[in-house]
Order: sequence, then C-alpha cells, then structure tokens
Amino acid sequence: MKSAPRLFRDRAMRTAAGGARGESTSRSELVYRRLRDAIASGALKPGQRVMETEVAQSLQVSRTPVREALRRLEGDGMLTVEPRTGLVVASISRQAMLELYVMREVLEGTAARLCARHATDSEILELQALVEREARLQGNHSELARHNRLFHDAIHRGAHNRYLEKSLAAVNDTMHLLGPSQLLIPERARESQVEHAELFEHIRNHDADAAEAAARRHVRSARQQRLKNLFPDT
Repeated sequence: MKSAPRLFRDRAMRTAAGGARGESTSRSELVYRRLRDAIASGALKPGQRVMETEVAQSLQVSRTPVREALRRLEGDGMLTVEPRTGLVVASISRQAMLELYVMREVLEGTAARLCARHATDSEILELQALVEREARLQGNHSELARHNRLFHDAIHRGAHNRYLEKSLAAVNDTMHLLGPSQLLIPERARESQVEHAELFEHIRNHDADAAEAAARRHVRSARQQRLKNLFPDT
C-alpha cells in the first residue's frame, strides 16, 4: 500500500500554511480542507495510506493540528483504519454509492422544491447569473466543477431551511469519495448545463412540483454517469 504522495509541496499551499500559524484551530482547519480537497480531486485515492508525519511535514505544521484534522476526516467517513495498514482513504462500494445517490436525490429534490417556494428576488437573480455564466464556461471543465458547487449551494440557500443545508453538506462531503467531478467529461458538462437551465426556469416560475422533478432527474443523470465511470462492468 502506497503512502500519501507529496501533495502539499507547492508554494501556494506552503504560504497558506505559513499564514495559518496563529492558532491550532486554524491550522487544523487548513489541514482538514487540504486533505478533503485532495480526496475530492483524486490526488488521494481510495485505499491510499495517509500518514500523520508526512502530512505535517508537507504542510509545515506540527502534528497536533494534523492529528485533529485526521480525526475529523475519520468521523466524516472519508478516512478509515485498516488492519496492519493504518489510516487510509475510505473506499465506497457500488451499493453504498447507489444509497448515497438515493439520499442526494431526495435532498436535492426537496431543496429545489423549497427554493421555488421561498427564494427571494435577489436569490433568483443570483441563480440566473450562475446559469448564464455556466453557458460561457463550457470547455473550461475545471472551472465548471467549482461553478457547479456554487449553483447548487445557491439553491440550498434559497430553500431557507438550515437543517436541510446541514444534511446536504453531509451528503456532499461523502460524495468526495467518488473522485473528481464528472463535469471534467465534456458530454456530461453539456448535459448538466441543460439540466441546470431547466431547473432554474421552474424555480423562477415558482413551480415547486416541476422544480423538484427536474432536480431529481438531474441527480439520476449524474448517478448514471458515475456508474459508467466507476463500475463499467455492471
């Protein structure tokens, strides 16, 4: 089993680490986010070992904030302990992935329904701007992945339900285990753009039923693409 690669040796990360030396909590948060981003991007892969000393050295922080961050990631289910190996990036089975998408479909559908009911005029204008920008970003797949998160976050805020937002955040954290964004695939990026535009129109028209149905279709499309990517033989 390979240990974690030297993921954090670029200058920007070292600078960020240096600026976060004020308090242990800030350093721990930095380490947490760096590792979570590495898992989401695929730089840290399922089954890959994560060593406390190596992370501390790479980020140039002490082992205490690293230990706190690793404990937090383990609590999130993103890291797990394997016998005779130690702490590794958690793997997710086909069945677990399907269960995750079931929950995502329910939650995203509910968020879209509530957003159609409760979004303010300014929140609808924000969504419109995001939809228009997504059309201009086609071809810029790394930027589209970040933009996708902004679009969905805007819907979650527009739902005006703090408990729903917390549930969505938990599901999206686990989604990181599935690897890089599917918007790196040109075909899926184009499909997602069309689906987002349709979803927005239903929200703008305050059609809660249609918004929920569109959101659910969007999640099911994403699930089918993910199945092809991760489990092509099934």
